[in-house]
Amino acid sequence: MAEQTAPPVIRDPGTPAKPDAAVVRDALGVGVAVGLSGFAFGVTSAGAGLGLLQTCVLSLLVFTGASQFALVGALAAGGNPFTAAAGAFFLGTRNAFYGLRLSQLLALPKAVRPFAAHWVIDETTAVALAQPSRRAARVGFTVTGLTLYVLWNVTTLLGALGAEALGDTAAWGLDAAGPAVFLALLAPMLKTATERATAGIAVLLGLGLLPVLPAGVPVLAAALAAPAVLWFRGRRASAAPGGAERTDRAAEAGPETKEDSR
Repeated sequence: MAEQTAPPVIRDPGTPAKPDAAVVRDALGVGVAVGLSGFAFGVTSAGAGLGLLQTCVLSLLVFTGASQFALVGALAAGGNPFTAAAGAFFLGTRNAFYGLRLSQLLALPKAVRPFAAHWVIDETTAVALAQPSRRAARVGFTVTGLTLYVLWNVTTLLGALGAEALGDTAAWGLDAAGPAVFLALLAPMLKTATERATAGIAVLLGLGLLPVLPAGVPVLAAALAAPAVLWFRGRRASAAPGGAERTDRAAEAGPETKEDSR
């Protein structure tokens, strides 16, 4: 069966084409900066009791930093493996939504899509969506994914080997490396009041429920922050004079006209 022609990427005619060299430079910057944090995951995973092979296989096959940190963090706290896996899976579901958008933007050949799907993560999505054309998006996605995947796995191996050589990671304070890196990556992404409110409520829920729930469950409960914030925003918009009309107009105009769009 002949491959269907992909729909063109519509961009502002006034936006100049971006040279491939500029796209590669930006993609390499993101890939190298984030890829080096695999060292923290290797240390954290080894400190949680996972072996060298288990740690490396996680990075090779899972390859989504937040889910990996959530999994080993819950295991380190003594959580049930199934609960830890559920929390990691929940965090990883966001990549499925990224994939829906990228499948339209990149329009890759069917033979390549299963391999590209493994690289659908926060960083590759952000770089691809920032590009003005399909070609630039493909270049950005590929370079970011390749750089990040290679560096993440290499630094995971080095971190796990280093942790085994040092022995007790808690004695060195390296068990805090994973959460510290995760927070450092997350903080710059909170650009709007809604995002900051959601993150704040999630932290309060997670910390508040930590003493009373099994390890791994608080992170699942923290996810309730998002629907709670959205519900509150909806109620406030409806209560304001003409709020319902403004909400309807914003929905018709698209996400780019909303206050918290990026």
